[in-house]
Order: sequence, then C-alpha cells, then structure tokens
Amino acid sequence: MFELFEKTLDSTPAKLLLRTPEAKQVTDWSRDGRYLLYRAITFAPYADTDIWAMALEGDPAPFAVVRTPFGERDAQFSPDGTWIAYQSNESGQQEVYVQPFRGPGERVRISASGGVQARWRADGRELFYLTLEGQLIAVPMALGPEGRTLTPGAAVPLFQAKVGAVQGISLHHYIVAPDGQRFLLDTVVEETPAPISVIVNVKGRGE
Repeated sequence: MFELFEKTLDSTPAKLLLRTPEAKQVTDWSRDGRYLLYRAITFAPYADTDIWAMALEGDPAPFAVVRTPFGERDAQFSPDGTWIAYQSNESGQQEVYVQPFRGPGERVRISASGGVQARWRADGRELFYLTLEGQLIAVPMALGPEGRTLTPGAAVPLFQAKVGAVQGISLHHYIVAPDGQRFLLDTVVEETPAPISVIVNVKGRGE
C-alpha cells in the first residue's frame, strides 16, 4: 500500500524505490538528491505516524529519523540538508520542531502554542509555519559554526492564511519564494451560496 516510486518526466516506466508493510508518503527530497524523507503510517495496534528516510545512493535500506510513541509527520530538509523541521503531537497538540538530520545536536521546539506545515527559506535563515488557527508565522534562525547549532529568534506573525483545514491528510498548503518575501497559497475561495426558491401551495394539474 502506498509504495514509493521514482518517475522521470519522460515515458520511462516508474521505478520502485521502497516496498514495506506501512503506508508511506514522501514529504521532501534533499537538495543534493541523496535522501528522501517520508512519513510511515501504521494502523495496528493503533494509527501512528513516524518520520523515516532512505538514501538514493549506496545503501537503500530505510532508517528511522524520528520514531516515538507520538505522531510525527511532514518533515522538511533545511537547504543544506543538516536539519529537518517537522511537526509532532508530543505536547498534546501539533507543534513544530527542528532537529539535526543524522548528526549531533539538540532538538529545538519552534512553535509556542500550536504549529504545522513548516517551510524553510532558501538560505535556511528563516522558518515558516502555520498556527492551528491558520496564521502564517516567520521565525528567524541563527546558525552556529558549520551550521551545527541553531537558535530560533522571536516569532513574527505575518498574515492570516485562508487555507482551510491545517491538519488534514494532505501536504503543505503553501510554498515560500526563495527570498521569503512572497508566498503561493492554496487558498479557500468563499462563494455566496446560490439562493434556494421554495414554492408552496402548488396544486396538481386538473385540480
């Protein structure tokens, strides 16, 4: 179910990358093309999601990146591939976290009171996410020497994003321009319902 395939943009048949018992959904591909991040969904004994990765070069065996009794999902590589941002319900609600990818360092919580759908700016110096109420937030990221430490700055509310449900099964509702100044959003369009006409006291033909 939901196996992972790689497909070129020509007529070449798709190539099977991974087949496992869990349902899987790719969430990001590292910029150097070496790794895929995906969420693995198990349904027994209860529904749970964890973050896994697989290498596209060398050993293709998948490996767990974030695997806990809680639900983790929708991981995104930092531009240099040394960090991942993801969301987890460990606190009792969805929050955004950042942690190193296959390297030393501490996990850092980014959101304060609920957050989903994290996205990086192209230079890795800013992280964006949606609050559970749909507000888009920007958080500056100060990187230490060689990018091995990360310190988030003060969160800056940007605007209310009308993107519908922020915790559905779909992926991100928005993408960020490389400079972090523009956004492309999957916006919900509110339309006025068509009026309904009700006809009463209509007699049948011949009456």
